[in-house]
Amino acid sequence: MDSKNKTITFLPLIIIIFTVVVLIVVIEVPKIFSKTQSKDKPAGAFLIDKVIFTNDSSDSAGKQIEQQASSIDASNTNPEELQNPSADSVSNNPTEQPDLTEISTGVENINLDEIETMIKMYDYDRALELLEKYPDQNDERVAGLTLDIKNGKNNTVLKNSLENTHIFFHSLIYNTSKAFDDDYKAAGYNQFMTTCLEFDRILEQLYERNYVLVAMHDLAKLETDENGKQVMVPGEIYLPENKKLLVLSVDDVNYYEYMEEDGFANKLVLDQNGKVTCSMINDQGMTVLGNYDVVPILDQFIENHPDFSYRGAKGILALTGYEGALGYRTDERYKDTNPNLDADIAEAKKVAQALRDTGWEFASHSWGHVKMNAITLENFQQDADRWEKNILPIIGETDIMIYPFGAPFSWSIDDYNYDNQHFAYLKQKGFDYFCTVDCSRYYTTSIRDDFLLQGRINLDGYRMYYNPELIEDLIDPDYVLDEARPLPVPPL
Repeated sequence: MDSKNKTITFLPLIIIIFTVVVLIVVIEVPKIFSKTQSKDKPAGAFLIDKVIFTNDSSDSAGKQIEQQASSIDASNTNPEELQNPSADSVSNNPTEQPDLTEISTGVENINLDEIETMIKMYDYDRALELLEKYPDQNDERVAGLTLDIKNGKNNTVLKNSLENTHIFFHSLIYNTSKAFDDDYKAAGYNQFMTTCLEFDRILEQLYERNYVLVAMHDLAKLETDENGKQVMVPGEIYLPENKKLLVLSVDDVNYYEYMEEDGFANKLVLDQNGKVTCSMINDQGMTVLGNYDVVPILDQFIENHPDFSYRGAKGILALTGYEGALGYRTDERYKDTNPNLDADIAEAKKVAQALRDTGWEFASHSWGHVKMNAITLENFQQDADRWEKNILPIIGETDIMIYPFGAPFSWSIDDYNYDNQHFAYLKQKGFDYFCTVDCSRYYTTSIRDDFLLQGRINLDGYRMYYNPELIEDLIDPDYVLDEARPLPVPPL
């Protein structure tokens, strides 16, 4: 029998054997894989299950888990703190829980673009830490970014953290025709407010003049000394020699009722992507979203100019409490008039957390916007208690006090001691950083014992029109002033 006939003879047998092998693979291998996966499921697969589950859930715990899943460094994550979504995705046996301490090394968790942004924000150590974990060290971008980190660090010097300028604003005017309409509020808006156009120009000039935003807690921090005593010590900030430290704050981030229909945003909200933006009621009575105030405008500017921010710093949002927080009528005074009180509180908390997550800090501006040097001690303490009760649960802990009207309980720094009942009560409430308004051109940040005291300067209509010499190192007021602002600005 020739070779051709032999092949024909064995062909049926070969087909039968191949069919049996395929059936075994199809039927048995998935079972084996399933058993192996349930017993030795890797952390990455565990977190995928978690994220899929939380995508169908609107609760805050779900969002927290999702953030942990996308975190670049989850080395401190405790798996026992994550809720079990179903018996199918995680074993009930604690000994079979995956080890979450190794999830930060995957390519999907380390983004070279984000590392590049960190470098531009002068966060060199963190950028290097992540870059060294990047799996593909042969990627041509890795060498370039490593060189950028080295050159960046070599080009920085230790700054004097007490040599900084603190500027502040109120809510920005978006529609100037509504704000400057000659009614009884127009003069105040002209004096104390800044327009969106002016704020855009201010950011442009600050950036051109080499200012860099820093967080309050970059300037100084509390440490425990060798005697176990809490002391405030200057922070270590490394920046290029030509860069200057800038702190920014916004007063009254409450969107008061009196501002309605005057051309302002009416609250801070989350857009469809979870980013903080502003809402406004337009002339047709519809709610529209956009960059109508400081937060989204500054966020966008830093996104375009990351080197304007030191390690992601943004600004400080100072809140009163008597009309709620962030535009939501959340105060206890509204319990009988706001049918959506609980929902508003919940939404305000989400917005506040999103702000914190993106570099914003919070401060107390007192509950009732009171002059702290003009009220009794009893009223002083009651006001602090009401702010703590109504605002703190929404925005979270804060240790920054920004005085209403810029007026502290005392203008003498020597009164910042525990024998002074006002100071002692504020410290009891957790405040360590105190900000006044002194409109000085010179550095006015002081550290004493366990607190920091700092002056601020306003960049509004009044200051730009009447005192341009005080702010000429920051901006050119003639360039910044909005052409739609009525001049002269009314005197105080």
